[in-house]
Amino acid sequence: MSAHLAEPTEPTEPTGPAHTPRRDDCPWCGSKRLRTLLPLTECHDCAHAFQNPCPASPGRPPYRPGRRDLRATARAMLPFPEPESWLDIGTGDAAFPAAAKELFPYTAFDGVDPASRLEKALAAGHLEEAYTGDPTNPHLAARLRARYDVVSVLHHLSHTTDPRELLKAALAALRPGGHLLLELPDPHSRPARLLGRWWQPRPQPRHAHLLPLENLRAELHSRSCTVVRTTQHIRYPLLRHTAFAGTYRVIARKEGTA
Repeated sequence: MSAHLAEPTEPTEPTGPAHTPRRDDCPWCGSKRLRTLLPLTECHDCAHAFQNPCPASPGRPPYRPGRRDLRATARAMLPFPEPESWLDIGTGDAAFPAAAKELFPYTAFDGVDPASRLEKALAAGHLEEAYTGDPTNPHLAARLRARYDVVSVLHHLSHTTDPRELLKAALAALRPGGHLLLELPDPHSRPARLLGRWWQPRPQPRHAHLLPLENLRAELHSRSCTVVRTTQHIRYPLLRHTAFAGTYRVIARKEGTA
């Protein structure tokens, strides 16, 4: 398959207000029992934390993992059937597909990103197809529907205005039996509890949402997914799988029919 950059399905630059309206309820569970933990608001009932008001176009993640970390993330998929097709959401310059190709040389990697910066990734051969836009956009979602054996969303779910909608779009792009690979900051990790408001992912504009693992697990279950693996993860190898891990990784299998 020749490399291909799809035309944007929507404007790539923000054209509306800088922030969404301020909320008086939790965007995850709907509870009105909120408390302010500057710079975030936290739900007293489900512990979902979010910027309030939320930026209409949340900033890109400051997290820039090295090649070793990217390979470690890709390696987590080795116990599962080798995918024919893999979509990386929020791929940026496709650093992750480039690293994953070393372990999955026969897999076709596609990428989607809201910014227009995919040409170099295509030219370098990191992606087969690239899509500029938001996968929650109905037109783009229709093009991606049920095409992929693996969909990865790495340190991107917490940077969208509506993580539940992005999760829904990611699952829609999976074939039945396919796997969803997620990495997110863990707001209940030991560093988060010890450092509080000074924990790295909290200061603005780093993350629009901080999702507790149990909330994400319950959401995946409600969408007919089986969580097959969860891992506490951190960039520093000696601290992985300990209480000091600051990130969690989830692998979930999509059950049912398309």
